[in-house]
Amino acid sequence: MKDPTRCALLAALAAIVSGAAATAATDTAEPVTFIRDVLPAMNKVGCSNGTCHGAAKGKNGFKLSLRGYDPEFDYQSLLYDMSGRRFNRADPERSLMLAKPTMQVPHEGGLRLDPGGRYYNLILDWIRAGVPYGDLARDRVERLEIHPAEVFMNRPGMRQQTTVIAHYGDGRSRDVTREAHVTSSNTETMAIEETPSGPVAEGLRRGESTLLVRYEGQFTTAPATVLSGREGFQWTALPQANYIDELIDEKLQRIEVLPSAPVDDAAFLRRASLDLTGQIPTPERVRAFLADDTPTQEKRNRLVDELIASDAYVDHWTLKWGDLLRSNRKFMSYKGMLTFRGWLREAIEENRPYDELVHELVTASGSTLDQPAASYFRAARDPKEAMETTTQLFMGVRMVCAQCHDHPFERWTQNQYFEMTAFFAGLGVRPGFRTGEEIVFDKRRDNEQLHPKTNAVVPPKYLVPVEGAPEPGNGSGRRAALADWLTSPNNPYFAPAIANRVWSYFMGRGIIDPVDDIRASNQPVNAALLNALTADLIENDFDLRHLMRTIATSRAYQSSFQTNEWNQDDRINFSRHEPRRLSAEQLADAVARATDSRFEIDTLPEDFDATALPDPHVMTASMGIEGFLDLFGKPDRETACECERKTEMSLPQALSLLNGSVIADAIADPEGRVANLVLGGLDNEELIAELYLAAIGRLPTGDEAELAEGHFESSASRTAAAQDLMWALLNSNAFLFNS
Repeated sequence: MKDPTRCALLAALAAIVSGAAATAATDTAEPVTFIRDVLPAMNKVGCSNGTCHGAAKGKNGFKLSLRGYDPEFDYQSLLYDMSGRRFNRADPERSLMLAKPTMQVPHEGGLRLDPGGRYYNLILDWIRAGVPYGDLARDRVERLEIHPAEVFMNRPGMRQQTTVIAHYGDGRSRDVTREAHVTSSNTETMAIEETPSGPVAEGLRRGESTLLVRYEGQFTTAPATVLSGREGFQWTALPQANYIDELIDEKLQRIEVLPSAPVDDAAFLRRASLDLTGQIPTPERVRAFLADDTPTQEKRNRLVDELIASDAYVDHWTLKWGDLLRSNRKFMSYKGMLTFRGWLREAIEENRPYDELVHELVTASGSTLDQPAASYFRAARDPKEAMETTTQLFMGVRMVCAQCHDHPFERWTQNQYFEMTAFFAGLGVRPGFRTGEEIVFDKRRDNEQLHPKTNAVVPPKYLVPVEGAPEPGNGSGRRAALADWLTSPNNPYFAPAIANRVWSYFMGRGIIDPVDDIRASNQPVNAALLNALTADLIENDFDLRHLMRTIATSRAYQSSFQTNEWNQDDRINFSRHEPRRLSAEQLADAVARATDSRFEIDTLPEDFDATALPDPHVMTASMGIEGFLDLFGKPDRETACECERKTEMSLPQALSLLNGSVIADAIADPEGRVANLVLGGLDNEELIAELYLAAIGRLPTGDEAELAEGHFESSASRTAAAQDLMWALLNSNAFLFNS
């Protein structure tokens, strides 16, 4: 039988052989240049690594840019540092640049070049030719290709030779396999071995990885999969509700993973209620939903529509967007925060298209009390912070590393960092005349961005070209132009970023994860699915409710967290549901609803939910609930990163649930659910059923009911037994997790 991996390689090589051969003939006739030949060789042998001369302060008095991101700086350092002593033009072979890495003279970096070897001869030829710099237009790489474009191995132990082709600005291309850096994103699944002919990928164990290819500031990737030849696997098709299921199943079938079956109605009701409204369902809602004999999918679709149309939906998503937009009295003042939250809540209630909402935020000016969207810049008032926040939040692109140097693991450069910052260079924020008011405006003077290296004015320039985007312009029109470019359906980052972010809220992880770190070296686990979600969002005018409805009505969303023989090791392909601990506000509200005991919060109505709190700094009467929210990961809204909200479990949290006053007081509330049920004349079976419905949204199983009834019969106090059962339920995974 033919090896499919080997066949793929031969096909790829056949497709490029004529171009590569012609290029090779051309290259041998061209003089060696620093940009095209010498710099890649230096990068390959490690001269510009962070542990060597690419360190922040260099090594032993000699500094290079990290991974060669600044070729002009490196060229100047080599030629003119130490009065040019690194070259011996009279006797090139005695040049210090060759003597050090060959250990002819002491070198702390050790042996880097073999005398007479390929890189040694290349550098020697360059010195003999007069150390030409080269032509940036011709010699800088514009894009990379890796062959094969996908590595697919049927079993561990298989090996795959990779070929990397560089394409240049003048249309030339050449094989740079031996100089390219190829790594694996998952070294437990696939390893990369450097061989004389270039990098070779080897499958280690079943799983997925991405081959990351870096060469001279350019990146490309190739998905890599290792199967294990699962004996006995047979694809069993489950019902598909929409295109989401079709695209997920397509990949699952290919990698021999079987999806879990859908959950029952009670579990779906609780899951959808928490994800769409942040609240657990009431016992009455559970009973009504279970009693409804409408066909399952129709009944669930109707439920999703009801939840999306509720006030609780608006509160829940106002909270989520308030976190990301840093709706916080620390930045906005108390009055400004309330005004901004009111604007945000109204936008969500009206289902304002996402692109319009973002456009309004980025272009907002004037009084933050009269134009609440302008408070976006109270939390990001510095031009650099405004740029970093905008790109990370609305494009999923982290630009912060590029402020000091070209990004080491991405295509973004330092020049691009300041070109994007230039859109906000004229941003100004000054105090207003009213309490809590500030004025956001565009400066008429001092509105240019200067480059830190050259002190020259940096004109605004878009991060990537977008068809139909306006010219950046100058002055007050810059932010408007940026907003048009940013929210364009043609922007390759804007719509995918929000589609991916919303997906993560329902599925526990993004198709690209983390959701705000979209880069070449962080590829989607299902690119076809992300593309389809993006297209659907754009076709429906950036309607986020439509996107949520599509996700929530898919079979993939409704799948059980319980695994089967074929998906127990899958955590990334959405073959099963991923249980998630309730957020701090969800947990507080779930405790309040399960026990029917409301928390007392100063200055707020008695029926106010934690999900509806306006910002992180609300003081409570006893301070108990605020400490509870902090303990369970309520964010301070200091950054625009999803990572600020914590949902991991910890020992202090467990102790709070077991012995803390918040849980104990809610259960023992004399006007709460437990007290009222005990006094309501229910028998033990009915009482147990009501407690289960209130806490975890379902009736007890036979074993659970038998165990609970035994505890009631052996307890001296019926009230104490009921409180014990509620305490046990509130400490169970079924309550603490959205599963």
